[in-house]
Amino acid sequence: MTAADLGRVHVVGCGGVGMSGLTEILLRRGFSVSGSERCDWPSVARLRALGCVVRSSHGESAVDDADTVVYSTAIPDDHVELVAARRRGLRVLHRAEALAAVMTGYRSVAVTGTHGKTSTTGMLVTALRYSGIDLSFVIGGDLVGRGSAAHGRSDLFVAEADESDRSFLQYTPHAAVVTNIDSDHLDTYGDMAGLQAAFLQFCGQVQPDGFVVTSADDPHCRALTMLARTEGLTVYTYGQREDADLRVSGLSSSATRTRYRADLDGTPLGEVTVPVPGTHLGLNSAAALLTAARLGLSAEKAMEGLRTYPGVGRRFELKGVAGGVRVYDDYAGHHAALAASLRTLRHVAGSGQLIAVCQPCGTFRTQHFQAELAAALALADQAIVMEVFDRTAANERGHHGAELAQAVPLAAEAKAFTGDWSDTLGEVARRARPGDLVVTLGAAPMSVMADQVLDALRVRGPGGYQ
Repeated sequence: MTAADLGRVHVVGCGGVGMSGLTEILLRRGFSVSGSERCDWPSVARLRALGCVVRSSHGESAVDDADTVVYSTAIPDDHVELVAARRRGLRVLHRAEALAAVMTGYRSVAVTGTHGKTSTTGMLVTALRYSGIDLSFVIGGDLVGRGSAAHGRSDLFVAEADESDRSFLQYTPHAAVVTNIDSDHLDTYGDMAGLQAAFLQFCGQVQPDGFVVTSADDPHCRALTMLARTEGLTVYTYGQREDADLRVSGLSSSATRTRYRADLDGTPLGEVTVPVPGTHLGLNSAAALLTAARLGLSAEKAMEGLRTYPGVGRRFELKGVAGGVRVYDDYAGHHAALAASLRTLRHVAGSGQLIAVCQPCGTFRTQHFQAELAAALALADQAIVMEVFDRTAANERGHHGAELAQAVPLAAEAKAFTGDWSDTLGEVARRARPGDLVVTLGAAPMSVMADQVLDALRVRGPGGYQ
């Protein structure tokens, strides 16, 4: 299937992460696109400005003018618009199927991995654009100042590929980037062996003249490399190990940037600087640099581009300062990502307290990795835990958030469970003091929490501590 087969497209939940990027590139390609979205995400205004007719409610009539209806894994099978579309015989596609159609005919790069795929995709896009490539791209987040999607004139297309629901297996890219493989989404894959097999299948779908880029440091990626090479795939590696094709050394992070020395195929490239904190983000930039080089671009030019990386929304995003309190927002949900985020922000916080406001993402994840999540949250000075967010278990209102808060190994006065959104804001306003750093952590709904925290801190005013 190609993009030309889609006809008029209706996107269910068009403002969500990932869906908004697909909707945007369809609009920029000149497609007639409608959408439905109950939440007033910032992306909705941008889609409307591009010509998308967005309904703020769901109903059968939403698909009246559509040839193709696109949905995501978050949309249930019995959703009124999907039921209507199937009854009328319309083409109904998962987001990944639609994106695969849009990517047909391009030299595509698909970026996946348990952690870091959005940042790595953003870094690769930045490096390629700085190198003069007018590429198309779709990112599962907003590249600051550049949006979540673009339609370019070159034959290169870069896209983030989601492994959580197996949908990355819809793609047959020219190049595949695998940042790491960690214990997540095991409710989908059963165990690590099942997860590993899916990543190997994904790499096996790379086009015959293409290649795979993956981590030399991650043990599961090292195993993937061995298996993929046994199957005749071309695999290039990056990392701090001596046998990496792109060798990283002297990796360090400050409050404002990450830097390291890079050697490609044994030849020194010099120092790489990325204007974001976090050694894990430095390694993501190494994945982008190696991919750009293997695509035939100048490594030196790509390094210059990485120095201009603007960041991606909800990845160490500084939202503002109010009452002397810095407020950051970060997507981190998996315990390893949560720990990496808080370790970095602990350094950024300096002498101030680090206050983590976390909405755990996924009932399965929160139940099965409670100890790991609790240990990660204890890297903060104070932790405020909300009830679990889970689109697939919306009616399952358990006590998982409260149990997680109880398990966090901090003193009782240094942690709290808040079952209500407004209670959370009040708790932050009560605890934060000038010089502190607050970070909001979790999936899509938390994207608006940081702004509301800033408002709460402003309303509190000087001397408003309880």
